[in-house]
Amino acid sequence: MNINTAPDKIHRASAQVTPGYMSGFGNSFETEALTGALPIGRNSPQRCAYGLYAEQLSGSPFTAPRGTNERSWLYRIRPSVKHSGRFIKVDRQHWRTAPCHENDLPIAQLRWDPLPMPSEKLTFVQGIHTMTTAGDAGAQAGMAAHVYLITASMVDQNFYNADGELLFVLQQGKLLIVTEFGRIDAEPGEIVVIPRGVKFRVELPDGPARGYLCENYGGAFTLPERGPIGANCLANARDFLTPVAFYEDKDTPTELYVKWGGELYVTKLGHSPIDVVAWHGNYAPYKYDLRTFSPIGAIGFDHPDPSIFTVLTSPSETAGTANIDFVIFPERWMVGENTFRPPWYHMNIMSEFMGLIYGVYDAKPQGFVPGGISLHNMMLPHGPDREAFDHASNGELKPVKLTGTMAFMFETRFPQRVTEYAAKTPALQSDYADCWNGLEKRFDPNKP
Repeated sequence: MNINTAPDKIHRASAQVTPGYMSGFGNSFETEALTGALPIGRNSPQRCAYGLYAEQLSGSPFTAPRGTNERSWLYRIRPSVKHSGRFIKVDRQHWRTAPCHENDLPIAQLRWDPLPMPSEKLTFVQGIHTMTTAGDAGAQAGMAAHVYLITASMVDQNFYNADGELLFVLQQGKLLIVTEFGRIDAEPGEIVVIPRGVKFRVELPDGPARGYLCENYGGAFTLPERGPIGANCLANARDFLTPVAFYEDKDTPTELYVKWGGELYVTKLGHSPIDVVAWHGNYAPYKYDLRTFSPIGAIGFDHPDPSIFTVLTSPSETAGTANIDFVIFPERWMVGENTFRPPWYHMNIMSEFMGLIYGVYDAKPQGFVPGGISLHNMMLPHGPDREAFDHASNGELKPVKLTGTMAFMFETRFPQRVTEYAAKTPALQSDYADCWNGLEKRFDPNKP
């Protein structure tokens, strides 16, 4: 067995770049774990150095416009056709794919307590618990929202998803995600994006882990347009990190799991598929620290639309209408004058799946805790509970900094269907709607 990474000094553009990573979003990167493994001046030479095979991984059609064309060239020990043996369908357990209509739960505003960490051994593949699905994976539109509960590292196992791109939102416990492009270490407060078709495995450096996972069936996540904001703020491209090349020359029995068409399959290999010695291109996994997000907000009056907190967006064919927006609510100053500062009461054409990574969410100080979930589907009203309303309506409007908090939202144009698991788990709060019971009639026509 031979496991290699390239020396840090080769890949560090400056002293501020985390060793083992390259900085930037959507860049055309190049990296090699053996000197001379990356061809110069051509993508597919007659003979690759070190006896490697050249292979292209395309995340978009060949003819996609240059701005959305995604592909990388991989120089690997074996081509991927050698990673594809006889596949056997296996139990997908709690993993579901849209369209999925498997329960008759009436429409409602919904909220869940954190899912408890199981006592049994669950790897990443076994630990996915789908909460909602939306759209149609086969039509490459929509998403699924999952919670992952992982108690065991994948050992001699790897996985790739043919149905969608995966966005990990870490909430509890660190992850080491070993991909064919390189190794990604991540902790709560960070996100990791694994493109469709990229092979990887998930290991646990510090014990069990829980977090959220968005499976994006549609257009790949990209940075939102800033418009009048200009060239800076929100998520800045330099804060995204893509791993340097890493490979395993490991000839031991290995399982490769594949999610395809909503089903889960496995094949047995005699070697590790994490065997890319060098690569170049713009289709690669990356991570981002949500705490580096530079928020924009109202410095006069009124609470702006939550779209100003968009980190990543998956575009649709309709301009301004996202397949998915990934939105966060980070630490920030609240300074609006004569303003109800929490999010206002509203109904939305978009469907909002929300989670809390840490801290307290200002619109729901009770009942919504780290690891929890809320779902406010399209055209179902929602907003602050009674406690948040009273505090925001009567508090002194001096500048206040929200600290120690990080919430997020997967927002999609499609209605999100609740799975059987999500509808029947004891974590579902049957009394969630009661949080608005205290909002009594206050109208008095004689008191303007």
